[in-house]
This record gives sequence, structure tokens and C-alpha cells, in this order.
Amino acid sequence: MALTKQTIAERIGDGLGIPKNQSIEIAEALLELIKSTLAAGDDVLVSGFGKFCVKEKAERKGRNPATGEVAILPARRVVTFKCSAKLRDKVNGG
Repeated sequence: MALTKQTIAERIGDGLGIPKNQSIEIAEALLELIKSTLAAGDDVLVSGFGKFCVKEKAERKGRNPATGEVAILPARRVVTFKCSAKLRDKVNGG
């Protein structure tokens, strides 16, 4: 089962003993901060969890698989995630 924004807000509220609407605001604010930081091209490092990085992808040639037509794919930015060693160990039962 995936961890949803709603579940995150509920767990924040339960853990801190705060009202649900306040925990939703906290979760929204945190996610908005992460999104705006990545949109600005900066990395987000969460110690013990991992690092979200913005990578530049160059323009490249591609092909439409249905028609075989060659197309130029424009340059773009992508977000990547690299988990920390602590998280990797926890996921792998260590």
C-alpha cells in the first residue's frame, strides 16, 4: 500500500497530538517547500532518508515506435532520488 499525503498528515497529527487540520497544513507546507526547492534547481537532502536531485537532460534524438519517425526530444530537467545507506539497510532488513 502506498503512503498517501492524507496518511502522512494523520500520522503527524497522531504523533504530535495536534488537530487534523493543523497536521494537514504542516504536511502541505513541507511538500510545497520540497517542490519549490526542486523547481528552483536545488537539491533536497534529508539526513538518514536520501537526496532528491535535479538533473539536466540534454536534447536527444528519439524515435516514434509506432511509425519509426525520428524526432528530436527537447532538453529537460528530471528529479532523481538516491536513498541513504541507512534507509537502504532498513529496507533490506539490516
